[in-house]
Amino acid sequence: MKKLFILSLLAFGFILLSGCGSYFEKDNIQKVGMLVEDSIHDQAWGKKGYKGLLSISEEFDVDVYFKEGIKTQQDVTDAVDEFVNNGVNLIFGHSNTYGKFFVDIAQAYPDVQFVYFNGGYSAENVTSLNFNSHAMGFFGGMVAGAMTTTNQVGIIAAYEWQPEIEGFYEGVKYRNPSAEVHIQYVNNWSDKGTAMKMYQAMLENDMDVIYPAGDSYSVDIIKQANKDGIYAIGYVSDQSDIAESTVLTSTVQHVDKLYELVAEKFNEKELKGDILTFDFQDDVITLGNYSPEVPEDLQDEINEAIDDYIDTGLLPNELEK
Repeated sequence: MKKLFILSLLAFGFILLSGCGSYFEKDNIQKVGMLVEDSIHDQAWGKKGYKGLLSISEEFDVDVYFKEGIKTQQDVTDAVDEFVNNGVNLIFGHSNTYGKFFVDIAQAYPDVQFVYFNGGYSAENVTSLNFNSHAMGFFGGMVAGAMTTTNQVGIIAAYEWQPEIEGFYEGVKYRNPSAEVHIQYVNNWSDKGTAMKMYQAMLENDMDVIYPAGDSYSVDIIKQANKDGIYAIGYVSDQSDIAESTVLTSTVQHVDKLYELVAEKFNEKELKGDILTFDFQDDVITLGNYSPEVPEDLQDEINEAIDDYIDTGLLPNELEK
C-alpha cells in the first residue's frame, strides 16, 4: 500500500509528498518539482497545478515537491538547485514567466526536463505547454451573450494578451450583436482590490454578466455577483460549486490532466523541447456545468457548437463564412 508523507518547511514554501519508490529505482521519472509565482491556494490556476502534481505522485508513485512565491531568476535558480539536489528530473514552472528563466539555465541541467505554460520559449530540454484558450472564451461568451438582459457584459481580465478575452468578446457579439462588451485589465493575477473596484463600476453601469478572467479574484467576484443577483462565467476551474445559479458556466482548463499527460510522455521518453498546443480536441479544455438558469435549448446549442468545433477546428463564426 502506498504511503504518503508530508513535510512542510513554511519559511521556504516547500512541501514533499513522498511515495514508497526510491530515486534509484525509477527508469525515467525520478522525482517531480513545481514552481508557482504566488500560491497553490488561489482556488483556480495554482490549485489546479497542485492537483496535477498530486496526480503525478499517485499515478507514477514518485516524490513531488513544490515551492511558492518564486518570481525572479535568482529564485528559480535556487529552487532548481534544491530540486536537483533532491533528485528531481522533471520540473514544472506553473506560469509563462518561467519560460525565459528556464531557457537561461537549461544547459546547466542537461538531465532535467523543464516544462512551463503559455509561452514562446523552448530549448532542447524546455517544453512550453499552451492552452488554445480562444475557443473556450468564445463559447463562454456565447452563453453570456444569450443570457444578458441588459445587453451589458463585463470582462475583468488579468492581462491584455489572454487569448480567451478576445474569444469571449467574439462569442458575445456572435450570439448577441446588440450586446456591448466592456473590458477592464487588472494587469495582475492576484490584485483582488483593483478587480473588485472594476466589478463595482461595472455593476453600476448595468452589466449583468461578468467574466472574471483572473486566478485569485474570480472567486471573490463570483461570490459578490451572487449577492448582487447578476450572472458570472467561471474561470479555469468549474466554479459552479461557488454559486450554482449565478455561474452560467465556466471556461475550464484541466491543468491537472495535462500535468499527468506530460508526465506520461516524459516517462515514455516522448517529451521533447518544443512548443505544444492543447484544445477541446485533447480533452484538456471544456466548459463547466451549466447553471439551472441556462435553458436546455441554449445548452444544446452550445454543446453542438463545441462538437462541431472539435470535428472541424472552426468556431461558429468561421463556419458561416
